[in-house]
Amino acid sequence: MKKTKEILEKFQLEGEISEIKPMTSGHINTTCRVTMTNGKKYTLQAINTYVFRRPEQVMENIVAVTEHIRRKLAESGGDTERGCLRVIMTRDGKPMYRDAEGACWRIYEFVDGARTYDVIEDPIQLYNAGRGFGAFQRMLADFPMDTLHETIPDFHNTKKRFENLFEAARKDVAGRAESVAGDLAFFRERMAVGSLLLDLTAEGKIPLRVTHNDTKVNNILIDEKTNEALCVIDLDTVMPGWVAMDFGDTIRFAANVAEEDERDLTKVSLDMTLFEQFTKGFLSQVGRDLTEAEITYLPHGARIITLEIGARFLTDYLDGDVYFKTHREGHNLDRARCQMKLALSIEEQFDEMCQIVERYRHDV
Repeated sequence: MKKTKEILEKFQLEGEISEIKPMTSGHINTTCRVTMTNGKKYTLQAINTYVFRRPEQVMENIVAVTEHIRRKLAESGGDTERGCLRVIMTRDGKPMYRDAEGACWRIYEFVDGARTYDVIEDPIQLYNAGRGFGAFQRMLADFPMDTLHETIPDFHNTKKRFENLFEAARKDVAGRAESVAGDLAFFRERMAVGSLLLDLTAEGKIPLRVTHNDTKVNNILIDEKTNEALCVIDLDTVMPGWVAMDFGDTIRFAANVAEEDERDLTKVSLDMTLFEQFTKGFLSQVGRDLTEAEITYLPHGARIITLEIGARFLTDYLDGDVYFKTHREGHNLDRARCQMKLALSIEEQFDEMCQIVERYRHDV
């Protein structure tokens, strides 16, 4: 607690510290909510520098993107206070602070009256999340993509993620490869899926855009009273990418009727009502800004990202659980198998997914 207070003193905060409360959601960064005596609230995060090796570049991206979105909101009469994250600068005018041990810290203004959902409680929440992520994409449509740092190289290079998985199995540093032979075979059978978006981009059929790249539904704040999407958060991975992957990541996380680490795989499947709600909301905001091909390949993004995340969880399990936070023995393996089961459900319902996308293609 003493160290946390020392860190907070490095930033331009309003008031005196009243309470520091840990927030447990998220696989990567450590987060606290800070309440001041004047009622002001902030979000303090320790940036995971194992994952983000160049935190200064991460923060440069975030500052640039949030300032761009805030300008867009101001131009359209939107809510510039609750509609976009606001980075709090250090006392020497920097967006992060590196302490004596090398740990990197940042602070955002806390958005009150809002919450995130790990599990959707009402389909309207996913419809509104679709509108929120779609609006985020729309507002960044004219952002100069070449000015962004690539915070994690090859982040959504699914082909390379598969290759990393098989390399981890070959090295077998944690002695676990033999026990997951069937899981590895599942991914080998789907190797061709991993190169689809790369190939389409190389052929000039779909473009790269400024994308979020981690659009789990718990990365968007939902108004507690209206259920409307307010603000996209967790912007560490904003960089060039594919809209289909952003679309697909929300689907694989939120339209799964089970939690991401469900052990009982009979509970895991894609809910088509939730898929339709998100698709409708998303395309209502960004449909006119996407190419025909980009819209066509949205369902493919759901399948690809589900396989990719499954491969990443399994890779981390083979590596000894060094990337994602785990809370029990075999947690990453449970997560991987959940994604594999979801991928099967997506494959079974893929034609219906494509039909739904077609239904809302021009819903703008």
